[in-house]
Amino acid sequence: MSARSSEASGSRSSSPKHEEANEETQGEGSGPLFSTLPLIPELQKTVLDVGYKNATEIQTQAIPAALEGRDIIGVAKTGSGKTAAFALPILQKWWEDPKPLYACVIAPTRYLSLFLSDLYPLTLPLTLLSELAFQIQKQFEALGANLGVRCCVIIGGVNMMEQAVALAKRPHIVVATPGRLQDHLEHTKGFSLRTLKYLVLDEADRLLDMDFGPILDKILKVLPKERNTFLFSATMTTKVAKLQRASLVNPIKVEVSSKYSTVSTLRQYYLLSPLKQKEVMLAVTVKSLAGQSMIIFTNTVNDTMRLTLLLRALSLSAIPLHSKLSQSNRLGALNKFRSGGRSILIATDVAARGLDIPLVDIVINYGIPQNSKDYIHRVGRTARAGRAGKSITMVTQYDLEFFQRIEKVIGKQMEAWHVDEEQIALMAESVEEAGRAAAIEMRELNMSAGKHGKKRKRDDRGGRRDEMDRDDDVIQAGLPRKRRKSHQR
Repeated sequence: MSARSSEASGSRSSSPKHEEANEETQGEGSGPLFSTLPLIPELQKTVLDVGYKNATEIQTQAIPAALEGRDIIGVAKTGSGKTAAFALPILQKWWEDPKPLYACVIAPTRYLSLFLSDLYPLTLPLTLLSELAFQIQKQFEALGANLGVRCCVIIGGVNMMEQAVALAKRPHIVVATPGRLQDHLEHTKGFSLRTLKYLVLDEADRLLDMDFGPILDKILKVLPKERNTFLFSATMTTKVAKLQRASLVNPIKVEVSSKYSTVSTLRQYYLLSPLKQKEVMLAVTVKSLAGQSMIIFTNTVNDTMRLTLLLRALSLSAIPLHSKLSQSNRLGALNKFRSGGRSILIATDVAARGLDIPLVDIVINYGIPQNSKDYIHRVGRTARAGRAGKSITMVTQYDLEFFQRIEKVIGKQMEAWHVDEEQIALMAESVEEAGRAAAIEMRELNMSAGKHGKKRKRDDRGGRRDEMDRDDDVIQAGLPRKRRKSHQR
């Protein structure tokens, strides 16, 4: 790898400039103009309003076929723009025949538990994958802004009565997770999908990986036979193929990527780092990239918290995202990162797939992923929908085997990322001091969690005030709050 390091010198300055755009904005030259697609003027205007210019490959292939009334099987990698690929034709057909409960999108809610069920078997709350449903809702509402379309999200972990009231208002589009949708179909008086015209099964591989197959079978039995169905999946497994045969009629297959790969607009780097210097090399790298938004991925919750505290001690605006935060605090962290309130998000793989995180300039793998597919999903947080981005993977002497596997899967050699040796020497002492302070805070956090864990659970269940909108890093990092001393008589 030393030979490659010399070859790659100076490559950082040549990386393409990041485009300012919304999450689903199409990059320049990424495909044909949207104006060439058979969309009605109202949608063409909305497309321009939200910043779309060029259609992605999945959109180019799926939209015309869907408008012709075909069922669709879409196999596309992350960041391909598939939400617009099914939302636009549904909105156009609804505009021609506007009716309530016109379409239903079913999305997964708990595929995070694939990674965490062994570690936290008793604590699998409503996860960030539920946010996938809200992302889909936002896309429908943004693209249908000129049409007056009404959407409703139905997910677990939310009061069923409130959802029943929302369904009674007969929205045009329902976005739901399978378990909660089945609950309403069975128990909510007056609610049915007998008039449904479009069904979308999004992230179908994950729906089936989480054993939602039996629930989907029940839902399919109460849906009208005369409907259009769109099935989208990152991979075409045997389970997905079986679901396709049960739910689609003479479908057209739109396959953008048949294997895991990274996009061409992503510049991928590696940073050789002795384990003892890993933290200081990370700090120097983050400092050198000041002003750019980045996600730093770790392999454990402990590393996420420790690095957050360490970088904050160095006056770097970091915020954590991991499985042990409450749902409201996770959403609060995401909102703060999206809005630019914090430029550094330190996360476990909870943020690697399915989240709507726009304008990520750089992904840093502090902990090297031990699964090559996880690497694909992590770096897929940047360079989305035709835009440019960078990824930097830190490689210690113990990570070479995993690093070589990743390069084999992506089919290319990464370039070397260089760190200024003088800066490493200058920052070594301050990083070491910040590391000690972080270790002390971590011990206090762990002791506090053990002492007050039962009380906190009671507080959470008792409807403690929602703190997701607080501009408070202590709350959103899951750190213990200072307690008022009670006055003893």
